[in-house]
Amino acid sequence: MKIASYNVNGVNGRLPVLLRWLKEAEPDVVCLQELKSPEEKLPVAAIEDAGYGAIWQGQKSWNGVAILAKDAVPVETRRGLPGDPDDTHSRYLEAAVNGILIGCLYLPNGNPAPGPKFDYKLKWFDRFIKHAKSLLKQKVPVVLAGDYNVMPTDLDVYKPESWRDDALFRPEVREAFQKLLKQGWTDAIRTLHPDERIYTFWDYFRNSFARNAGLRIDHFLLSEELAPRLLRAGVDKEVRGWEKTSDHAPTWIELAGKPKRKRAAKE
Repeated sequence: MKIASYNVNGVNGRLPVLLRWLKEAEPDVVCLQELKSPEEKLPVAAIEDAGYGAIWQGQKSWNGVAILAKDAVPVETRRGLPGDPDDTHSRYLEAAVNGILIGCLYLPNGNPAPGPKFDYKLKWFDRFIKHAKSLLKQKVPVVLAGDYNVMPTDLDVYKPESWRDDALFRPEVREAFQKLLKQGWTDAIRTLHPDERIYTFWDYFRNSFARNAGLRIDHFLLSEELAPRLLRAGVDKEVRGWEKTSDHAPTWIELAGKPKRKRAAKE
């Protein structure tokens, strides 16, 4: 089973890129972020014609998340994070697909920091950590996939010294990510590629993609029930080089169909 995450940076403007990638990569499940479209203007028909059922949480001009499933319709289980009824940002969507609970998220950027936007980011992150803990208590296979807007370590950013005060790399944010991992979540890409510089985002400016001046900010966190099924993980970096593409590249994991069985101990 192949699960992907892709910040499309405007689903309507990038639709040809998205459809081309879906056809070539053939993921089973896709989490999309930054749709930048109200519900009524989402390209539902085009996605369905590509063979995917979908659930959406749109928002005019900003944010927006979706979960796509090949030849199936995701069963929605949650829309939005608990903990703040006044938060109207479209940043979290959750659904069941083929026995796995999929959480699709677009964590706030938080810049400039310090400031109100950074405060909102930390509060949202705290709510997310609490919800993630509640998901682990269910003892079911869960993946939390999306744009976390966090570079967890120096290995995840091309020039760490230039990012120390950025909201994506400040100590408070990295500490929050580590707090999440300590609950029992597995960072899929870093687990399989512990020492490799892997990026998922390259800015449009300063020739960043050609220089490979990137960031790893798109992540897959797996619950204890799902982590043993992890086979492969990677980034479709070439998509970032396509015409009129997003500044992110699709990121993906592959899971075994069934949990790996542990050999029984001899009595």
